[in-house]
Amino acid sequence: MSTRRMTVAQAVVEFLSRQYTVDTVGGSEYRERLIPGTFGIFGHGNVAGVGQALKQYQQLDPAIMPYYQGRNEQAQAHQAVGYARHTRRRQTFAISTSIGPGSSNLLTGAALATTNRLPVLLLPSDTFATRAADPVLQQLELPYAYDITVNDAFRPLSKFFDRVSRPEQLFSAFHHGLRVLTDPAETGAVTISLPQDVQAEAFDVPEEFLAEREWRIRRPEADDEDIRRAAEAIRAAKRPLIIAGGGVLYAFANEELAKFAELTGIPVGNTQAGVGVLPWDHKFSLGAIGSTGTTAANAIAAEADLIIGIGTRYEDFTTASRTAFQNPDVKFININMAPIDAYKHGTVLPIVADARKALIKLNQALGGYRVGADLEQKIAAEKKRWDAIVDEAFDTRHTPLPAQNEIIGATNRAMDEQDVVICAAGSLPGDLHKMWRVRDAFGYHVEYAYSCMGYEIPGGLGVKRAALAEAAAGGKDAIVRDVVVMVGDGSYLMMHTELVTAVAERIKLIVVLIQNHGYASIGSLSESLGSQRFGTQYRVLDKEQHSFDAGENLPIDLALNAESLGAKVIRIEPGEKVIAELEQAIRDAKSAPEETGPIVIHVESDPLLDAPSSESWWDVPVSQVSELESTQHAYRTYTDHKNRQRKLLG
Repeated sequence: MSTRRMTVAQAVVEFLSRQYTVDTVGGSEYRERLIPGTFGIFGHGNVAGVGQALKQYQQLDPAIMPYYQGRNEQAQAHQAVGYARHTRRRQTFAISTSIGPGSSNLLTGAALATTNRLPVLLLPSDTFATRAADPVLQQLELPYAYDITVNDAFRPLSKFFDRVSRPEQLFSAFHHGLRVLTDPAETGAVTISLPQDVQAEAFDVPEEFLAEREWRIRRPEADDEDIRRAAEAIRAAKRPLIIAGGGVLYAFANEELAKFAELTGIPVGNTQAGVGVLPWDHKFSLGAIGSTGTTAANAIAAEADLIIGIGTRYEDFTTASRTAFQNPDVKFININMAPIDAYKHGTVLPIVADARKALIKLNQALGGYRVGADLEQKIAAEKKRWDAIVDEAFDTRHTPLPAQNEIIGATNRAMDEQDVVICAAGSLPGDLHKMWRVRDAFGYHVEYAYSCMGYEIPGGLGVKRAALAEAAAGGKDAIVRDVVVMVGDGSYLMMHTELVTAVAERIKLIVVLIQNHGYASIGSLSESLGSQRFGTQYRVLDKEQHSFDAGENLPIDLALNAESLGAKVIRIEPGEKVIAELEQAIRDAKSAPEETGPIVIHVESDPLLDAPSSESWWDVPVSQVSELESTQHAYRTYTDHKNRQRKLLG
């Protein structure tokens, strides 16, 4: 067997450059690089290892492994996750860090990726394997376990973890790691820890390890007996309901889902990750379901006797903390690639399979079945009622500061069908979930599994990278999707620095920055729980009361901040024309050349103007005893909702 003498880091980079994802959906073949590039921030842990390898290959051939900068390791992971979701988990990035804080900055990114079931390859550097320098700068010392480093914190956050303490371990670590990375049922953060001395160590690498390798995405068929039992349960149901999650999108099952709904008349409610499974105005689309859902979806869910969950992990928002389904005889059919999700809520009908393939079989098994006319009439009536509510929320004008509803409506109208809206945390995700009128399967990207403040700008940058690659693959006439990030001031301040990355690469990312002087979402929640928006507003400290709740607004100019980072900024001043000017600003940003770089549109809103009610609930415990009358009242409301909570076993 022929070998080549190279360092561990050089072997890693060359190995990753030759890994390909292969996928087959409906007869269409797909083959692309699994890792199209590597992010890295360099320190003493990786500058002479992965850093040297990336520089060497850049000089030999920049296409082997393109290197991308970032301003924060966590943000680099968010970029990779955004890219992975837009490519439907077929591609992601690798991320190299130095040891200590460089590595631990990735922890939030790892948790986000794993929670969202999205692939990202993390390569944090580690302390000396030889312990020649001991303790090394930034080393965590534990006297009871000297083999534990900061990187062991990745173990519970990753779907795969390994540490390459000897060069020969490289082969096993990366083959097992990439198996998990490309497995739809297992994917998430894959972390392979690389001690800084091992990265620079030379060894003989078999050519076989460096050869091209294909990783075929598994899309298993549904078991025939499971399909027979599911079809039998559906035929017996009077008021069935589909809950469609992100698994429908990852399986490219949109068309089969639409066919299923149209043939059977079964309505579809969608989770946050499932927005886009059907266009918002599809006859059988009820829109969002659960705590941030539409009144239409929640009204149908309350009476449903059969829930068909497809590609959903049943987050507490989806089930309205187990109060959404009030029919005492409700049963569950759960179709999911991941057994942990297929078996949720003790269902007696789990189907571990690819969503698209399961729907094809169900369509065949249910020939001639259709729900009753009474259910179809109720679907139409509830959709009409909700659409009118959203129309009113979008069209009502408040001055001088608009409601967030109006800003969402303006952004929705100004964007084209193929454009993508990005969000992650605060009040925006809930309002977007229930009101955003999606027209394209790729048009909605809200990270809500981890609901990570700060994801918005780096995540949007990752999506934009994927959109640019998508357009390049489509040829000269391909349309580049515009990516519009909607972010509140609280999340913006968490991780706005990736605007510098967009400036450096001249990537046009459109950011609608909503200034509401605090945490609008938690402020509203705090008020509903009897805590009177405590600690959620950006105010000057009242030293006598030691309170941040009643002072003047802080003199923060986030528009000027964005401008100082190199972004082009459009200010929308308060007044009667805010919404018209906002729409025009978004259209102007869309018409700007791609090389313009990031464009930030700054608009103020009134955080006290709420979105329409979902007529649903979310379980956040309230203090059982309190001296505050507001908390006492909130607890009485809380116990009323708790009485409706169910185990949902079926």
